[in-house]
Amino acid sequence: MASQAIANYREKAEIYHGDSLCKEKSLQLLEEISLPKGLLPLDGMEEVGYNREAGFVWLKQRKGTQHTFKRIGKQVSYANEITAFVENHRMKKLTGVKSKELLIWVTLSDIYIDDPASGKISFKTPAGISRSFPVSAFELEEEANKKEESAKN
Repeated sequence: MASQAIANYREKAEIYHGDSLCKEKSLQLLEEISLPKGLLPLDGMEEVGYNREAGFVWLKQRKGTQHTFKRIGKQVSYANEITAFVENHRMKKLTGVKSKELLIWVTLSDIYIDDPASGKISFKTPAGISRSFPVSAFELEEEANKKEESAKN
């Protein structure tokens, strides 16, 4: 399914290859749409594509990966292909991302910040259930540490 969507939007997309360039481009994209840069902690990325006209993004990694967001104790699973439609403060029609809730993996369909001043980011399932967490839980660890240091000084 995701591969078909990628094929549909590939023609007019900016496409990048190689792990380090893909990491850089994924961070730039998150910054561009005003979402925290630690939201997609992917490894072994092979391709990142962005069709600006349609707002469609895809990220491919060699194999799926799991990441634990330590500040909120949440485990998230990322498939080898992740796709989404993006706009400012929002990723919608997301595929390839699941969060562990108690003992089951729950598919995520939307990630958004309704009110940037609130400091909250929300994650919604296809069933319409959503949960919110502090945006700071999804910042890159280096950035979060810098903010903590400057708050102490």
